Amino acid sequence: MFDISLVIAFLIGIFILCIITKILSLPMHILWKLIYNSIIGAICLWLVNAVLGLAIPINFFTAILAGTLGIPGVLLIVIYYLIK
Repeated sequence: MFDISLVIAFLIGIFILCIITKILSLPMHILWKLIYNSIIGAICLWLVNAVLGLAIPINFFTAILAGTLGIPGVLLIVIYYLIK
């Protein structure tokens, strides 16, 4: 009915496809997490601006810094702009 070498080749192909998918999905997962955290960081900066009345610009750098470092990143940006 089925040739055993065809079945083995199919299983090896599926295994290789699963490995490639796993390898490619890992960087995308990290990228989406960075984008999500940057959006949350921008929202935190906006809230800090609204509550404290500061004029911290929300740009790519500040959003990435706040998104990467989280709350300590927001505090670092606030302290920098208070000293500046």
